[in-house]
Amino acid sequence: MSQALTTLFATTKSQNRAALIGYLPAGFPNQRSAKKIIKAMIKGGVDAIEIGFPYSDPIMDGPVIQAAADQSLANGTGAKEVFELLAHSVQLGAPSLVMSYWSPIERYGVAKFAAAISSAGGSGVITPDLTIEESGTWLAESTKKDIARVYVVAPSSSQARLALVTAQCSGFIYAASLMGVTGTRDAVSGNASDLVAKIRTTSNLPVAVGLGVSNKEQAREVARYADGVIVGSAFIKIIQKSGAGRKGLRQIKELAKSLSEGVRDAK
Repeated sequence: MSQALTTLFATTKSQNRAALIGYLPAGFPNQRSAKKIIKAMIKGGVDAIEIGFPYSDPIMDGPVIQAAADQSLANGTGAKEVFELLAHSVQLGAPSLVMSYWSPIERYGVAKFAAAISSAGGSGVITPDLTIEESGTWLAESTKKDIARVYVVAPSSSQARLALVTAQCSGFIYAASLMGVTGTRDAVSGNASDLVAKIRTTSNLPVAVGLGVSNKEQAREVARYADGVIVGSAFIKIIQKSGAGRKGLRQIKELAKSLSEGVRDAK
């Protein structure tokens, strides 16, 4: 399953560009619309999809994603909908992952969760709050099911800590561009390029940068030094403002196209 990510980053490297990764919580604004939004993202040029597992107590999510997750939870979204949307995204031809805090995974059952990701054709799982020290069961089950383990590293990580964490990553490494929560920003933190450079001294895996990218210029800037550009809040804000009807879906596709041009223009 993780091979899809390996193939994607090999392809984008051969094209001398970064991969564009889009994020959307399952069940937002409802499950039926979420499927249409992901289709519009991919049609616009998004290369890979992150499906968010809505969680009531996020530590990394800013107000935009928190509001989307709250709406999703109010709709009754749970693991079933997460895996359903994951399978839908895979069927559309995009390497797809789930981004989840550890509590929902543990509650569902670690082995059962890994098996469900595999059954849906998922490429991996991003676990923003899981530490290496607490990863024993996940390391075993993800390896067994060939699921990429994507840990999140921050600008505050020491060189020793980076080496420890990146050694257990597979698929790619998620570099948080700043100390803080998700959300669109006027400028991408200068810490991002420094962090990517530090990561490259410890690992040969692709590095994708998230937190803050919202437009073509920012995508181009990040793509100059990163292997992947992750965008979430900017897509969600469109739906929160314009809805998931024709207008909103058109704007989703247009943003994806613009971001896609940005990652292609960078190098």
